[in-house]
Amino acid sequence: MKTALIIPTYNEVENIGRLIRALKRLKIHLKIIVVDDASPDGTGKIVSKIPGVVLISRRGKLGLGSAYKEGFKYAFSHGYDVVGTMDADFSHDPKFLPKMIAEIKNHDMVIGSRYIKGGSIIGFNFIRKLISGTAQFAARVILGLKVKDATSGYRIYKKKVLAGIKFYSIRSQGYSYLIESLFLATKSGFRVGEVPIIFKNRRLGSSKISSAEILKALFTVVRLIG
Repeated sequence: MKTALIIPTYNEVENIGRLIRALKRLKIHLKIIVVDDASPDGTGKIVSKIPGVVLISRRGKLGLGSAYKEGFKYAFSHGYDVVGTMDADFSHDPKFLPKMIAEIKNHDMVIGSRYIKGGSIIGFNFIRKLISGTAQFAARVILGLKVKDATSGYRIYKKKVLAGIKFYSIRSQGYSYLIESLFLATKSGFRVGEVPIIFKNRRLGSSKISSAEILKALFTVVRLIG
């Protein structure tokens, strides 16, 4: 399967070069696509100098969901059968990627899960645990999603899933894109699997999750059940 991996970035100068080197050491065939939101710290400049990596430079900080859309559009136009997404800060360890890609043969979509047996979280404080737990509760109880980790951005999609959920027309632009895309995939009858991962809170750089993003995610849940 022809596979692409989308990595959205904003101010990840301390991480992106190391991450790309770690991905290349995996010895798996995939095209790395970095979608950079005009990072003022020079993240895009670093990526532009790495051979074989696609850089999509945007005019400003436009949000995680829209970054995914840009990456998906590139993957579609270049004939990729499978498309993955991951964070740039090493919270998503590259070592789990080969197993996730292998598991896509048995599912239509695979999530790197923190909340199934074998998965865990390292480094979350009480507030982050509360936020994550509330989001999982809303996804399972209110939206009826069966997966254990509805907000993980470490994912693998088959092309037919992205086409089926019409990824380009999803309204959510931020982190709530993760919930909405999963909801639509489940509603459309696609098979969703989970692979355990160990999530490590970022060591370098600052978190991009804000209180505004949390509120948007809650509004998205309400909109989806409406």
